[in-house]
Parts: sequence; C-alpha cells; structure tokens
Amino acid sequence: MAALSNVPVHIVTGFLGSGKTTLIHSLIEQKPVDEKWAILVNEFGQIGIDQAMFDTRHDVVVKGLPGGCLCCQLAFVLQAALVNLLARSQPDRVIIEPSGLGHPAGLVDLLRGDAFQGVVEVRDILATLDPRRLDEPRVVAHETFRDQLEIADAVALTMRDQSTAQQLSAAHAFIAERWPPRKWVHEVQDGNLPLARLLEGGHAQGNSNVPEAHQPLSAPPSLEGGFFDMPPAPGAPQCETGTSLGYASTGLRWHPSDVFDLDRLAAQLGEMPPGVRVKGVFHTDSGWRQLNRAGGTLSVTPATWRQDSRVEVIAPETSVARAPTPDNLKATFARTLTA
Repeated sequence: MAALSNVPVHIVTGFLGSGKTTLIHSLIEQKPVDEKWAILVNEFGQIGIDQAMFDTRHDVVVKGLPGGCLCCQLAFVLQAALVNLLARSQPDRVIIEPSGLGHPAGLVDLLRGDAFQGVVEVRDILATLDPRRLDEPRVVAHETFRDQLEIADAVALTMRDQSTAQQLSAAHAFIAERWPPRKWVHEVQDGNLPLARLLEGGHAQGNSNVPEAHQPLSAPPSLEGGFFDMPPAPGAPQCETGTSLGYASTGLRWHPSDVFDLDRLAAQLGEMPPGVRVKGVFHTDSGWRQLNRAGGTLSVTPATWRQDSRVEVIAPETSVARAPTPDNLKATFARTLTA
C-alpha cells in the first residue's frame, strides 16, 4: 500500500432495487482505457449475486462481500478486503457499492480513518433513487432509505423510462428538500450515467451520523463456512437465510451442472408478490442468464458467470406471511429444473 496515494474512492449507495449495479456497469463501459478499476460490492443477502453479474476483465477487478452491511456487520472484513484489493490490484480508482439496506456513514468513517490516511480519497457520495419508491409509504418511512439520501452529495434518478412525469417531478422536489443542497441531480436513461458526473466531483461531505441500527459490532463476524466454499452437490441446493433492518433474505445455490428451464423460471418469478426483490444468475436451457426482478418487473440478460447458479430473494418482514418461505422457494425452483 505504500506505493499508493490518494486513490479516488466513489461510494454508490441507494435502496434495494434502485439500479446501483446497472449504473456501475454503465460507468465501467466508459472507463478510460489507461485506468484500472476495483469494484467492491456488498450485499444484504448471504450469497453474493452482484459479483456474478460483472464480466471478467483484466482492467476491472470485482470483489464481493455478501452477508451483511459494510458499516457494521462487515466493517472488519471490509478493511482487510480493501487493504488486500489495493495491494494486489493497484487500482487507479475504486467504486464501492454498499448493500441496498446499508448506511454509508460508517463506511465513510472507516475510509477516513488512520488505516487509509493518505492512501484513499473519498469522493462525492452518489445515491440512486427510483422515483416510484416515493409512492410507497413503507419505503419512504424507512430510516435507511432516508439516510442514504441525506448523506449523498449527488443523486441519480433511475428507472426514468418506468416513471411518470409526476413521479419524476416529485423526486426532484423530494431531493430539493434536503439540506445542504445536493451538488447535482441527474435523470438516468437506461441506467447510463455520464462518467463526467463521477469524475468531476470533489470530496465527500458525509452529512449524516451512523444510526443505532448500523453501529459497528463489538467483534468481527465469523467467515467460516457459507457460500465461498465449493459448489453444492448436483441436485442438492444449498440454502442460507437472514433477517436485518426489517427485511428477510433467502439465498439458494446450485451446482453448475443443474440446468433450469428459462421459461418456467421466469414464470415462477413473475408470480411472486410485487414487494419481493429477486436477483440471480442461472444455468438455463438457453445458456447462462441473469434474472433481476425489482418493482415487479423482471429482466433477463446473458451472464458470463459459470461457477454456480445462485439466487437471492429479499422481502419486507412485514409481508413474510405473503412472501415465499425457504422451503417454498426450494420447491418452486425445483419445479423449474430440466429433467
């Protein structure tokens, strides 16, 4: 790390399903050819889906940290992972994507601490906002949703093509109520944010305290076991569950030789309750595919991931009675496997 000095670090925060990963993909596609980037992805769920959705490139290194929130449960892990990432990859720029239920204040404090003094430089914190979520009182009232926007230096309004003019106008008004004013608000078309928006920013302000729910743990979490091991046996999916910050998650993982019927898979995901968030990568009869369901809308795109099939299903705990249970999910996905 001694050779590195003031490496720019960009934090892209935002609530569940607000388009953070899609936006980061668009920034990678605009990356200067002479720069090497490191992407650190944190997920609320247990298995790490987003890291599987990045193409393998020599000039972009992706590290996933699933199973918690970077500012509390994974703060210890983050410091070690980032030190290792900087030393091994020597990146020109780092982008960190906290969990959709994570509060970045603790992350900013860590990056500004003694361990990274003079090594990294925290740039403007960018928050993504899906204007449609402002129509959901439960989301607007969620402390993390509001805090992510409070700490942000700038805001990208996503899902523009799926939002009405009234929803976009309400989003602009909602952001305008924040103090101090955001440096900029940009309506993102098809997930594409101009790279200049990222590069022109200055130092992060960090205008928010760490809420009680996100205070750091007194001891580091165990990293033994879990989804970093070898894939499960064919036909024997592995399951992990977790609850935090008012949400419950179920993660499933299959051997790469297990093949899913894409049509049946899409149909089953489409029948899940509207408030259920689903993202996964599957070996299907049409090849490897990413499936992403947010706001009740399902998208299917090609995937370069080949290590295993994996999915994360996240739902508000208040709707657990309507959301699928782990056993129901196992049965649901079993019905979509090919013979």
